[in-house]
Amino acid sequence: MTRRLLLVSNSTLHGGGGYLGHCQQQIQDFFGEQVKRILFVPYALHDRDGYAKTARDKLQSLGYEVDSIHEASDPVEAVRMAQGIFIGGGNTFRLLKALYDNKVVSEIQKRVLKDGIPFMGSSAGTNVATVSINTTNDMPIVYPPTFAALGLVPFNINPHYLDADPNSTHMGETREQRIKQFHEESDTPSVLGLREGCMLLVEGDKATLLGSTKARLFTRGKPAAEYEPGSDMSFLLTEGE
Repeated sequence: MTRRLLLVSNSTLHGGGGYLGHCQQQIQDFFGEQVKRILFVPYALHDRDGYAKTARDKLQSLGYEVDSIHEASDPVEAVRMAQGIFIGGGNTFRLLKALYDNKVVSEIQKRVLKDGIPFMGSSAGTNVATVSINTTNDMPIVYPPTFAALGLVPFNINPHYLDADPNSTHMGETREQRIKQFHEESDTPSVLGLREGCMLLVEGDKATLLGSTKARLFTRGKPAAEYEPGSDMSFLLTEGE
């Protein structure tokens, strides 16, 4: 498989230099000099014009021109012509609904999995790259036709993963408890909790954890496990085989 993915937990990190500042070196390493133009997907936010400007300003500072899919007269054709794709964060339910409404799901899958164009996601954009959006943190403000996502990897991700605070008086479920509830209902065996500052690089059948924070892996029937930046996570890509 020729897939190349950069799946980022969050686009803005406290003290990280603004929008995409904490991962700009990884972005440049990922897209390289071969990609000149990136197709941005702003469907996760209501203000698509403003969101596209934010992404365009940042990516242009890194040497890339940006086309926003919402400005295209034919979104499917925009995906077909894209050299690289970046799906930004926001509300995951709104994002997935718009991907289906604009009929670009199968075309993105083809371009990424068969043609091998680089795909980057952050937050909600990372959620939709996985098996389903069932492990998003977002409220279902709209109803997509299905929770099934792009399936670019055979596992789920929980971006913005938060550890339980032992000093907190909050009595609601922890993120870990909610993921365990997901495993009680779903056939997807693994959920990778990406803390803010963490990202996963996928190149073909190799996956590597990048960034400044650890990830926490939840696999049904096993204790949760911690992984340091630089860890080889390739074993996740063979799930279900």
